This record gives sequence, structure tokens and C-alpha cells, in this order.
Amino acid sequence: MERVGVLSGYLRGSEAIVRETLALADIEIGGGGPIPLYVHDERFYDRVLTQGAFGFGESYMDGWWDCDRIDQLVYRILEEDLISRIPRDWRIAVSWLRAQLLNLQSAPRAAQVAHAHYDLGNDFFAAMLGRTMTYSCAYWPRASTLDEAQEHKLELVCRKLDLGPGDHVLDIGCGWGAFARLAAERTGARVTGVTVSAPQAAFAREHCKGLPVEIHVMDYRAPELLRAGPFTRIVSIGMFEHVGTKNYRTFMQIAREAMSRDGMLLLHTIGRTGWCDSVEPWVDRYIFPNGVLPTLTELTESIDRLFVMEDWHSFGGDYDRTLMAWNANFERAILENDPRIPASDRFRRMWRFYLLSFAASFRARTRMQLWQLVLSARGVRPVYRSPR
Repeated sequence: MERVGVLSGYLRGSEAIVRETLALADIEIGGGGPIPLYVHDERFYDRVLTQGAFGFGESYMDGWWDCDRIDQLVYRILEEDLISRIPRDWRIAVSWLRAQLLNLQSAPRAAQVAHAHYDLGNDFFAAMLGRTMTYSCAYWPRASTLDEAQEHKLELVCRKLDLGPGDHVLDIGCGWGAFARLAAERTGARVTGVTVSAPQAAFAREHCKGLPVEIHVMDYRAPELLRAGPFTRIVSIGMFEHVGTKNYRTFMQIAREAMSRDGMLLLHTIGRTGWCDSVEPWVDRYIFPNGVLPTLTELTESIDRLFVMEDWHSFGGDYDRTLMAWNANFERAILENDPRIPASDRFRRMWRFYLLSFAASFRARTRMQLWQLVLSARGVRPVYRSPR
């Protein structure tokens, strides 16, 4: 009886701490306030206090709480820096230590993220991504729809690299072939794309049929890649997040070796600031196994003495709108009972939390960024003028 009383009192204490902490961001549990959060299982409070952000995300997957605006909920939590007020989850320390001691993105491990994430199925991603099948940040300044914004992003990449019929482009992490197809159709360039996902490669080959495009299931470190060059241009859009800190220099060295004498590289990647952990345990377990976001310093160190920096373009705010558009497609497909979306409620809650919490992180602007770097082998002469 005494043990029950102590446990009950502890749980009530956990609830009070969580309520008071969330109230700092105008988040009220049980209704009322601008961002109401509804708790369905009292164990939620203890789980958040003991497991931090990991427990917050996993308890949503388990149906322990709900919120009509998860993106706004997470945004307010980040804006008020409530994470620092909650004891840090031991999983963060363990994940960080694993990333420091092990090469989690070694060549034998490269297919892990493909199997866990991208191999969910081409049909599934088609339901979410729309016509272009482009799974990276869109470019919205002059676009009104997701498809337009994605096409504008791909066209921007072509303009930044001044692509033409004489170019042979290496697309590292080519996905479903969206860039390869657009570049070949609109500039006449020849494109060689590589991905570690066999289903992606099959889709990309069909998507680019009849064009000067070759798609291979291959890791960027494969010796055969260098034999396919040299390449006048290299593109990597939304793949560098899977390279890993221990491999950044290797990636850049391979790109430099594969490049022609006056070649150029465009790198499109999510980046992080010091306010964002290099490894988020919930994301690592459920969304992107072994994923790591680079910092400014890590990127500059990886290119030192290999490339000339021609341009660094930051437009992370556009990722908020992109993720919200993907989530709108995802939710619409669920409402329409689209068979391409897995029926599991836990999966749907997991995917929803992923899309909306990432949108919130980009909305906050201080944690996750989106960068496009243009690098040249010897410096563009007389001067490089970057389009926007």
C-alpha cells in the first residue's frame, strides 16, 4: 500500500512538472489555450520526464496523446527552448557516443537506411511527394504549388551549374530520378545516377527512359564510379545527411577525383546549428537510421584544399512549407482510403509526427537549416555569378 502511494505521488509530481513546463509555451493540457494537448494515458508524464524527446515522440505513436496542430506544438516547444528544461534522455548520450566511436555510415551499412526508409515503396512516396517524386526541400519564392516549387528547385540547380549538352553529370543519391530527367530533358546533359535503393533505381530507370541517363544501384565509394567519369558536374541533392561525420572528407575526395579539371559540385543538404543534437534518438530509430546532420564547420573542413567555395545558399524556411505540403498529401491519402498508405495506425502516427515535427524545426530557424553549396575544382573564371 505504501509503495502504491509513493508511486502515485511520483506520477502526480511528473504531471505537475510537465504541465508547468508546457505552460511556459502557452500549451495547455486538456483543452483551452491556443495549442491544446490531450493526454489519453497518464503514463505520458513519467515517460516524457524519463525519456525526453524520444518518449514524447514514441508516446504519440502509441496513442498516449493527441494535438490538432503538432507542428505548432513542437514549434512552441523549440521557440521557448523547453527541451533544455527537461532532463536529457540517456539515449542522446548513447547515440552520440555510437556516432563518435563507430562509422555508422560505412559502405556495408549504407543500405540500412534504404531498407528502413526509402524501400517503403515507390507507390507510398508517390502518394506523398506528388508528380515530381522529389524528396528534398522545394524552392518556393515564385511557386504556388508543391510541384512547381520542386521543378523550380531542380531548374535552379541546373542554372547554378550552367548545365548544357556537353556536360556529363554524376548524380549521387539520385532518388527516383527527378533531377536526372529534368536535367537531361531541358539542358541536354548526360546523367549518371547512383542510389543504394533498388526500388528507387527501378523507378528512376523507367522515369528516364529514352533519355541520356544511366541509373546504378551503387554506393558512392564503389570503385566503378570513378571509372564512369570524369564528370564535368556533380550533384548531390538530399543524400549528404546519410554520409556521416567520419566520411565527409572521403565523400569530398571522391567527388574531386571523379571531377574533370574544371568541374563543379552542387551539394544540397540539411545542416544543423549548435542548438540541434547531431543524433536524435527517435529519428535514428524510426525514420533515418544512422543519419547525421553536418555543421558549417564540418562542411568547410571537409572541402578545405579540395575545392573553391563559389556559393553558399541558405533557404531552410522553404523546408517548412515543403514538409507541410507533404503532410497535406499524406493526410489527404488517408482520408481517401488510398491503398498506398499502410493501414497501421502506429505507422501513420509515426509518419505524421516525423513530417510535422521536422516542419516545426525548420520553422524555428535556429536548429535545422537547408544549404546549397556550389564548389569548383579550380575557381570559376573570371567570376562565379550565382542565380537565385
